[in-house]
Amino acid sequence: MPADTSISDHFLTAVRQRRSFYGISDEVVVPDERIEEIVKEAVRYTPSSFNSQSARIVLLLKREHKKFWDITTETLRAVVSDPEQFKSTQEKMNAFAAGYGTVLFFEDMTVIEGLQQQFAAYKENFPKWSAHSSGMHQFVIWTALETEGYGASLQHYNPLIDEEVKRTWGLPDSWLLIAQMPFGKPIAQPGEKTFKPLEERIKIFK
Repeated sequence: MPADTSISDHFLTAVRQRRSFYGISDEVVVPDERIEEIVKEAVRYTPSSFNSQSARIVLLLKREHKKFWDITTETLRAVVSDPEQFKSTQEKMNAFAAGYGTVLFFEDMTVIEGLQQQFAAYKENFPKWSAHSSGMHQFVIWTALETEGYGASLQHYNPLIDEEVKRTWGLPDSWLLIAQMPFGKPIAQPGEKTFKPLEERIKIFK
């Protein structure tokens, strides 16, 4: 970029380049320490309602990543009894497992329930605000990983896999699984993205 490009332009370039990559490999792009740093920075600085800091992240790399997709595969296999119908699901599982890592996004419900008790007037809103915060964590980590050269996508196989995931990695019962983000080195480009007219989506008043 030109030297006079503003910081916000760099940020918006990263936003534009973030896409869903389904063709990924387990080739190393950056050291594990860099991935860990991204996750830590995201958890530390991504906002949350009432500064609740309710987000919980599990980072699975290499063998642990593949273990997660083995668990997901077998859980789904038990639900889809017809082997022919399961073939397309198996292909998806294989594609995700071929990557380098997976980020699991949780929300700690003890934090949410505590806020509901403390601020009863907003009781119904705290789960919604928790979801908003989780979405921001997902976006920050997703965009940062792709800026480093990884490709990622966002998946939702919860709640089918929740109990086995908690058992396998010894996670607290209060952690609610929200989403899963497999990532790896891109080996296929995403499809063309289409956009609805901004005039239908934005109103500006001066």
